[in-house]
Amino acid sequence: MSELMPCPKCGSEFTYEQDNLLVCSQCFHEFDPAEVGAEDKIFDSNGNELQNGDSVVVIKDLPVKGAPKPVKAGTKVINIRLRPGSDHNIDCKIDGFGAMALKSEFVKKA
Repeated sequence: MSELMPCPKCGSEFTYEQDNLLVCSQCFHEFDPAEVGAEDKIFDSNGNELQNGDSVVVIKDLPVKGAPKPVKAGTKVINIRLRPGSDHNIDCKIDGFGAMALKSEFVKKA
């Protein structure tokens, strides 16, 4: 018996083949095993793929809760870490603000 890949949505190992897709018997998520890795890619506002360790530039003033001033457009952020699957999918440190999470739609690759 061949090994089928687990469900990317719930992680269940109980999947079965249906046509050219795999189906999870627990959450009924249908997925193409060839496209599962493509969902983890993160892109900037211009459509460039981001990688861990990249440098990015903020393209819009971003308000920060608890801070008296926003992160200004044009601020360069170095050595980012990616968090696929979350809303704020970039972890970084910004001078004057410290560690924070950003959305990739508000940055461009430097």
